Amino acid sequence: MTKRRVVITGLGAVTPYGVGVEKFWESLKAGKSGIATSELIDIEKHVVHISGEVKGFNPEDYMDAKEAKKMDRFIQFAMVAADEAVKDAKLETLDGIDPYKVGVIVSSAAGGYKTFEENHIRIIEKGPNKCSPFTIPMMIVNMPSGRISMKYGFKGINKVVVSACATGSHSIGDAFRSIQYGDADIMVAGGAEATICDVGIGAFSAARTLSKRNDEPQKASRPYDKDRDGFVMSEGAGILVLEEYEHAKKRGAKIYAEIVGYGQTGDAYDVVAPAPDGSGAIKAMEFALNDAGLKASEVQYVNTHGTSTGLGDKAESHAVATLFGDKDANPNLFVSSTKSMHGHMLGATGAAEAIVCIKALNDNVVPPTINLDNQDEEVANLNYVPHKAVNAELKVALSNSFGFGGQNASLVFKEV
Repeated sequence: MTKRRVVITGLGAVTPYGVGVEKFWESLKAGKSGIATSELIDIEKHVVHISGEVKGFNPEDYMDAKEAKKMDRFIQFAMVAADEAVKDAKLETLDGIDPYKVGVIVSSAAGGYKTFEENHIRIIEKGPNKCSPFTIPMMIVNMPSGRISMKYGFKGINKVVVSACATGSHSIGDAFRSIQYGDADIMVAGGAEATICDVGIGAFSAARTLSKRNDEPQKASRPYDKDRDGFVMSEGAGILVLEEYEHAKKRGAKIYAEIVGYGQTGDAYDVVAPAPDGSGAIKAMEFALNDAGLKASEVQYVNTHGTSTGLGDKAESHAVATLFGDKDANPNLFVSSTKSMHGHMLGATGAAEAIVCIKALNDNVVPPTINLDNQDEEVANLNYVPHKAVNAELKVALSNSFGFGGQNASLVFKEV
């Protein structure tokens, strides 16, 4: 069986820069940080005061107020990003398109943390009978996929993938496979997250994973820098419309890029730490390149998971250097972590970074790794594109996402 070609025909995003893909991409090209002092939590109760919040987000600007109240914030983000992506792909109506061949895989690593938190407090203070009747559909991680399908009449594959910080990339990869093998012609895929609440910030703080650079929020996320002290929690959503190539051409859809490879592995090592030798990451990237029928030398840009944690940065950087060669062996390879600017959106981050790779291919611009002032001598010798974006001819880009539990995903995108 010949696998079908899959292209990207729609993009949507909600990020710490606001609503919209262009706001996101233009901010990254400019090297602008989206990290600031948190407003969604009482910072006096927390040791971490900073995050990548979607400031000023009012769901009623985008949807019916009554419906908005029945959705956790992560679902609201997903609906808004999906609306942008669906409109971008011109799929608001399905004239001449089989609805059972249009599916949705829009996932979340955590789901409705805030809804869970609020209703648990209500139960403790007032009793179980005071729990909101909407708690479950507001909280469970599959609801973005369900609600998106209901809004647009997409009756095909409908599911989610939950794999911590690899969630968004696994969702896109599984959507890619669904089209390759003929189970769908169009898939809406990505991730959404909203964990900036007492539970989210408190739990990750207790795990000692978050940066405490409270006095300098915009300098807190520092991948590959010797002075990093953890990642910065962010929120948002990234949604892509994937489509079979001939199907897209037939309806005259705009094509951003082609997705050509998907690799996935497990470290089988630790619940939090990555395998120190980067073996799982190497294999995920190798599998993605093999799936794409490409050599490592054909990749010009790698958007790394690059969270700004010591163990993660070291393991991934050496994995990249092992597969692609370091700066001396492969001077044409650019590597950057855009989490230095937008922070870590957990289950949404892989989808947001897939958008980064696609826009990089479109504009022939490599976004920077900001705050890389004092490169850690223990990370690999790579061109991390410090501080400022660079112009470069890009044909192929690879995106990495790695989650707690040792769950790894790599995606390869190619210009069309």
